[in-house]
Amino acid sequence: MYRSIVMVKQVPDTANISGKVMRDDGTVNRSKLPAIFNNEDVCALELALQVKERYGGTVAVVTMGPPRAADVLRECLFLGADEAYLVTDRKFAGADTLATSYVLSAAIKKIGEFDFVFAGRQAIDGDTAQVGPQTAEKLGVPQITYAEEILEVADGRAKVRKKIDGGDEVVEASLPVLLTALKDAVEPRPFSVKRVMKYKGAKALPELEKLTEENSLLYIDKLEHEYRERKLFIPTFTADDLDVDPKRCGLHGSPTKVHKVESVVLAGGDPERFEPTKEGLGALVDKLMDDHILG
Repeated sequence: MYRSIVMVKQVPDTANISGKVMRDDGTVNRSKLPAIFNNEDVCALELALQVKERYGGTVAVVTMGPPRAADVLRECLFLGADEAYLVTDRKFAGADTLATSYVLSAAIKKIGEFDFVFAGRQAIDGDTAQVGPQTAEKLGVPQITYAEEILEVADGRAKVRKKIDGGDEVVEASLPVLLTALKDAVEPRPFSVKRVMKYKGAKALPELEKLTEENSLLYIDKLEHEYRERKLFIPTFTADDLDVDPKRCGLHGSPTKVHKVESVVLAGGDPERFEPTKEGLGALVDKLMDDHILG
């Protein structure tokens, strides 16, 4: 029986990003973009679920973000996660990888003992691939990055196949261990219809508080008790709950600063047509060589 904790993230859909969503301080105004489940984190969750199915155990998921990040936690429950935790506080806003890994490591310690921590290799809104390794360092556990397949778990050790330049490598690590997964490592399973029906009403504390604000007949204590009884309550951790140093959180704890943001628009020049003949193809090759695209 193994306990896995998966770090997941709700990210802005960067396919729709533009200068309009960038703030003056270089951070992204996430409310201006649709949010999606970071694709490599989905694969990390799938690896955790495979460990659970092969060897037994439980899978918990944790995310740090605004209250709406509870959406991605519900998706994790639909896929097969047993527990979900939301880490949210205005003090965490604007965090770089150093501040993010600090808060997430504190959250993981609060969740409890674990055998595996899984994460996607990187998030599409940052592409740094640093949060996983930095979290492993703060937890004091070994790490295996670029994981593609868990080959065996036995005798307190995990054997993992990982991607390297030009091929694969099989490595072993003692448990507990942190693994980061590649997006093409596994094919994530679809939502379970039964689990969607069971967990679609799951709520985190900020969502319950919003319900009470909209309806004066609802009281937060009774509402939270009701959701806990129905096993639909998503625990929420704030800075006070985690007892973290505010100076190491959010913008205050982020040494990485955005120096400049530019919106680059690619525009083509006047089109040039080449006839589909031998002479036309020769002229096209000559043009490409003159422009140093070929040769």
